[in-house]
Amino acid sequence: MKVMAGSRRCHYAARVSIFFIMAALIAGIGGCTGCSHQHQLTITSTVGGNVTEPGEGTFIYDEGAVVNLVAEAEAGYGFVRWTCSCDASIFADIGVATTTVTMSGNHYITARFGRIVEVRDWHDLDAIRDNLDGYYLLMNDLDSTTPGYAELAGPSANEGKGWQPLGAWSLSAFTGSFDGQGHQIRDLYINRPDETGIGIFGVVDGAIRDIGAVNGSVTGGAIVGGLAGWNTGAVSHCYFSGSVTGAETTNGVGGLVGSNDQGMLKATYSTGTVTGNYNVGGLLGEQYGGGVVTACYSTSNVVGNTSVGGLVGMNTWSAVTDSYCTGGVAGIQIVGGLVGDNAAGTVSDSYSAGGVAGDSYVGGLVGHKTKETSLDHCFWDIDSSGWMTSAGGIGESTGRMKDISPFSEAGWSITAVADIGARNTAYIWNIVDGVTYPFLSWQSI
Repeated sequence: MKVMAGSRRCHYAARVSIFFIMAALIAGIGGCTGCSHQHQLTITSTVGGNVTEPGEGTFIYDEGAVVNLVAEAEAGYGFVRWTCSCDASIFADIGVATTTVTMSGNHYITARFGRIVEVRDWHDLDAIRDNLDGYYLLMNDLDSTTPGYAELAGPSANEGKGWQPLGAWSLSAFTGSFDGQGHQIRDLYINRPDETGIGIFGVVDGAIRDIGAVNGSVTGGAIVGGLAGWNTGAVSHCYFSGSVTGAETTNGVGGLVGSNDQGMLKATYSTGTVTGNYNVGGLLGEQYGGGVVTACYSTSNVVGNTSVGGLVGMNTWSAVTDSYCTGGVAGIQIVGGLVGDNAAGTVSDSYSAGGVAGDSYVGGLVGHKTKETSLDHCFWDIDSSGWMTSAGGIGESTGRMKDISPFSEAGWSITAVADIGARNTAYIWNIVDGVTYPFLSWQSI
């Protein structure tokens, strides 16, 4: 009997244990409040280097985790960029070897490397088209006195068409890395009004950094920029000054980049004039599919017909953060001081302070937006723009726009500095309170 009683107790205990195990399994399958989702991060590298942190292979991280990435090149190679089965917004910067990635799903990323080649004249620059996957270092400025200018980059080059873009639209994209090392490319001339993908670089799926294009004259058909026509890579610490012109019936014309598709523009600027038809912007004509513009500005004067913006003409399912523009903007419809058409895009911590002119769907900050649009903590100058209304944002007087209060109260990363020459790089934005508009702490004025 004792044995039977003990058996019953054991049998009962077993049934209770099975019940709790099943309950736990069901809870695990169905999810529970407070439980974190986990994702896989798979990391690889190309020939020429490796990822040292966190290493290479597949790792598991919680949703929202910020993962440090460090890539190291072997001797004779340089880091090009990170590539991913996702959009660029998960990276702090896809164009630098040491960065972070924020987990938002299962991601497969690759560190790309290229063999180092030095560029010293226009012939060297032109030779890049023979190996679009290399790692290039500009060793000095290039201008009209540099060997190769007349036959490759001047007004008489290529039967009057001027420079032939690297990574042409109908051929392969530039997938390597071009590091200007702070040098300038001056006096570049392009006159290709019937061609698509026009700039020093035509189509970019690599990385361009630390280069200034100065006194440039760039004319193209569609997808035209002073530095690059089409970008799906990383453009950082670059600038363009001069004129950019697109054809009367085409799209995607920007002072620096014509079209940004899932790529990133970081710490870049443009100055000069930009003229086009639709999707025309002082810095960037258009961006799609998760593109990112961050810590950028434009002082370019912009003229177009439809979807015209002081910084970006068309922003679709993409992000503009911590950026500004001060140039004048003129168009016919869908015209905004900062962004012409914000179609399901995100714009945050940004402002515009230039004059705005147009006939319909015109706004001091944004001309038109869709319901999915997010406009957070953005401002425009109602005095200088000439507009009291906008499809989003907050209008302020010039006096208030030169006061730190509206921006600090909105949560911007901003601090006051003593004068225009002072910088506090611990903050994204600096301002001489009561004297200047906010400016980016990385820029020189």
